Amino acid sequence: MKARELFRAGKRIKLIDADAADKPLSSGDKAEDKQRIDQLAQQIAALQDVFYAEHQRKLLVILQGMDTSGKDGTIRGVFGRIDPLGIRSVSFKAPTSIEREHDYLWRVHKETPAQGETVIFNRSHYEDVLITRVHGWIDDNECKRRHGQIRDFERMMVETGTVLLKFFLHISKDEQKKRLEQRLADPEKHWKFDPQDLEERKYWDDYQEAYKQAIAETNADHAPWYLIPADSKTHRNLAIASVVLETMESMKLAYPPAHPEYAKIKIP
Repeated sequence: MKARELFRAGKRIKLIDADAADKPLSSGDKAEDKQRIDQLAQQIAALQDVFYAEHQRKLLVILQGMDTSGKDGTIRGVFGRIDPLGIRSVSFKAPTSIEREHDYLWRVHKETPAQGETVIFNRSHYEDVLITRVHGWIDDNECKRRHGQIRDFERMMVETGTVLLKFFLHISKDEQKKRLEQRLADPEKHWKFDPQDLEERKYWDDYQEAYKQAIAETNADHAPWYLIPADSKTHRNLAIASVVLETMESMKLAYPPAHPEYAKIKIP
């Protein structure tokens, strides 16, 4: 079974019951899996070169997940071999005062990819139906409106040439605890630790419900969600790299036609 079929979100989203430790693509050998990820990353980089040269379509990769789920690690492991000329990563933090004076999609829309470009959203517009809902900053009616607005926004992007890949990096609560403890135990990783992560952890179940609702409301053939078991960092990267590669291969990319007249040019 293709990875795109294996991890594609179905009509019923049950994240809380899903096995975050599942590793259906693993060979059983971690070293072998890492070698496979490197091969996939090289293939993705080669296709991105053609994608950039073709300069017609756009690729937007959305990474969502609880704190420590591995968004940064995914960017390094899956997309780290791509020529920087054709890729850009955007990390969305708490909105600034200027951003709050606009609609919540304003700051997102201006970061979407241009032709030939791959853009990775490290968190995204989905934060505006996740943390806002969990903390009660918006009510059910506003959340429902935003789900509809996001569907319209993503449909517009697709209709204007953007390929959308949305990944939910699903880790277990126990795995998050382990990763937070590792950050505290290593002074060189203290820069990664934010005490606010512990506050957000208290709302774990609420976040799972908010994710289930958001994914169910915005999963579509033109803008699919992929649910990635992420307790294993290696398998997480293997799964995402497989989906990305399959998607790019399906585009039937090709370099622009050659210019026959160039054969007559003499370089002095």
